[in-house]
Amino acid sequence: MILAWLLIVLLAGAALSWLVSRWSSQASRWIALAALAVDFALVVFLWARHPISPSLDPTVLAEINWRWIPQIGASFHLAADGLSLILVTLTLFLGGAAVAASWTEIRHRVGFFHFNLLLTLAGIIGVFTALDLFLFYFFWELMLVPMYFLIILWGHENRVRAGLKFFIFTQASGLLMLVSILALYFLYAEGGGVYSFDYRELLQVAVERKPHAVWLMLGFFAAFAVKLPVVPLHVWLPDAHTEAPTAGSVILSGLMLKTGAYGFLRFLVPFFPGIAAEFMTAAFVLAVVGILYGAALAFAQTDLKRYVAFSSVSHMGFILLGIAAWNELALQGVVIVILAHGLSTSALFILVGALQERIHTRDLGVMGGLWDVLPKMGGAGTFFALASLGLPGLANFVGEFLVLLGTYQVNPTLAILSALGLVFSAVYSLWLVQRAFHGSVIRQWDLPRTSIREMTVFGLFMAGLIWIGLFPQPVFRAAGPALEALRAGTAKKSQRDSHRDSAAAVPDPVAEDRLPPAKAFQ
Repeated sequence: MILAWLLIVLLAGAALSWLVSRWSSQASRWIALAALAVDFALVVFLWARHPISPSLDPTVLAEINWRWIPQIGASFHLAADGLSLILVTLTLFLGGAAVAASWTEIRHRVGFFHFNLLLTLAGIIGVFTALDLFLFYFFWELMLVPMYFLIILWGHENRVRAGLKFFIFTQASGLLMLVSILALYFLYAEGGGVYSFDYRELLQVAVERKPHAVWLMLGFFAAFAVKLPVVPLHVWLPDAHTEAPTAGSVILSGLMLKTGAYGFLRFLVPFFPGIAAEFMTAAFVLAVVGILYGAALAFAQTDLKRYVAFSSVSHMGFILLGIAAWNELALQGVVIVILAHGLSTSALFILVGALQERIHTRDLGVMGGLWDVLPKMGGAGTFFALASLGLPGLANFVGEFLVLLGTYQVNPTLAILSALGLVFSAVYSLWLVQRAFHGSVIRQWDLPRTSIREMTVFGLFMAGLIWIGLFPQPVFRAAGPALEALRAGTAKKSQRDSHRDSAAAVPDPVAEDRLPPAKAFQ
């Protein structure tokens, strides 16, 4: 029931926050923060009640399976293993940070803003926990609409164009995934089963022996690659990040991109292990191109937000690289990169938002000497830039180093090329700190000091990056069983499907005695 309550609390908080905003904008903010705090407490309780260890079955941490639309075989099936629970925890933490970062930035339609923010977070949690593909697609689409409103209603100058580009790319790719989901749905029934969207049942489909299996895999790939994003499907991301409000950028970079990574791990490779293995070389090349291309464009930016956006493209390339390698070291590194990127990049977006509130510009060309007037913010910016470049002792270094080690076992050449991304990230990160906080003073700044609220948020991000960087073992223990189950499951499916005949299923001689599909679950 806890998984259901996570969604109920967020939805109730969203509605209540919107309702009370008619009387008090401040109350709306506190209600949104309280809803996230309650959810975070529920997740802590779930961690405490189910201590994670390698001996536990990763599927029994929490699970509910309720009848929903039995006529079509759809159920309200949520489950959380160690991997899902890590991502849910990250979602709630970054959600709270997004609310805190927007405390003074959002001044109009405050209630509707928090309504959309909490609705987006509910959709993201649903994506991370849904084990029914119909429900998964429902949550996948649910998080898009409120994010679109966050961009076009509270964004910056070109917000409408950026919002439309975001919606078109994500919606179109999502529809391609829906086609693939429906194909799996009908193939499962064709094989002798009843119609079902259940994840575990659909894994039994010998889809790789079917005609057009590659196209089915590409339907999933399109949705997840756009979200990750994979170059050249990344073109919506810089504009969306640049024009979104601070909270929108935090949710986009820290969470929504991670739904693409989660989709690769949980759905694409387990459903299509053989085709994914054949696609490995192309995935490696796309990952390396993304790492180097994102780094090069980050260095070329003068808009502080676009710099962070393109650096995000570069770092997300390491996630695709680790998934393509698909070995223990690489997948452990992927989980750490997901967490590290979520913390460091989100913190940088919050920093950029705080600076823009004060100086009303993101142009690096008019910055300089900010350390003298905002030393605490300068120190925080330097810390997060060092985290982003992969300083040893911080989380990004652990994750990207493990990904490179795992990739080296599979393809040494591409691992070496990918390592150049770490070199480039050091260059553009230090260049950013120099341009924004040091150098000659271009203006005589007279700015408000960094508030206690802002320093508390920065401090929590710093603590998370240091903790994961120095003590990553708890994350390995939490995610390890789930990752091992995914690897073992793909290996078994590959072996099973390789022995199956590629011909269609043998017709059932008593098929006429079966119930029609619409009545199979009645």
